[in-house]
Amino acid sequence: MTPQALYHHGSRAVQDLVGVRESADHVGRSVGDGIRPVVAAFLEQRPMLVIGGADPAGAVWASLLTGEPGFVRATGPHQISVAGGPLRTDPLASTLAAEGARVGTIALDPRTRRRVRLNGRARPTPRGLAIETDQVFSNCPKYIQKREPLPGAIPGSPSEPRRGAKLTGEQRAFLAGADTFFLATVHPHGADASHRGGNPGFVQVPSPGEITWRDYPGNSMFLSLGNLATDPRAGLLFLDWRTGSTLQLTGTARTDHADDGTRTVRFTLSEAVETPGASPWSWTAPEYSAANPGQED
Repeated sequence: MTPQALYHHGSRAVQDLVGVRESADHVGRSVGDGIRPVVAAFLEQRPMLVIGGADPAGAVWASLLTGEPGFVRATGPHQISVAGGPLRTDPLASTLAAEGARVGTIALDPRTRRRVRLNGRARPTPRGLAIETDQVFSNCPKYIQKREPLPGAIPGSPSEPRRGAKLTGEQRAFLAGADTFFLATVHPHGADASHRGGNPGFVQVPSPGEITWRDYPGNSMFLSLGNLATDPRAGLLFLDWRTGSTLQLTGTARTDHADDGTRTVRFTLSEAVETPGASPWSWTAPEYSAANPGQED
């Protein structure tokens, strides 16, 4: 894919501000619209898929889709199928029940620190949903914490979600101890879902309605921050890797660029949705990435 087709003016503005346009052009050439066999094999082994998009009211969310390995499959060179779809109570359930929703997805393997992103249009199917891809690419393993899946599903089923306009004290403590979350953003022609990781404490919660995090150096593409530069709507997904509970946040975000080159993203909350037991999978404690700032080798 050519850089002109991949990057809109928001991503270009951030690339130019940071001085990485040439590097972004080089990385962008690896982005295609087709699903190679190695990607298809990777997807079929995943028990989770993160999907981002906007609900009918325009709020942006990141949601977790789960199933037995094989629930995500490549069904053609430009299409994946997802069996089951989202939970009935998920904020994106009605969006994914409609034809042609713009979505971004990310498939992550904590065991190997591999990740693949697939963006395109979703449509409902009798078994769940299908996504026609227009962007498919892999990212480096930076900032991914290594985890191993524990055998067997967690007993029970998802509970009814708890909704609120402000974070509770327990939720704030959970976020402050997180080492991983997923970020959904949108632009006029699509959506994107990306990964953010770091040592516990890299996410800060200065108030019940605000979250901040340092944006660490990545692949120079600046798809997420580029989207935020043109449309501040954002969705965050935090997963309790032990219990399977999720905390989904929607709101707006902006990026502050400091004179020393560091970047801080500031997220203002509109609504929080906590779903106990949203995922049936449990994972081991993390082995933190050596790339995390402050991490010892």
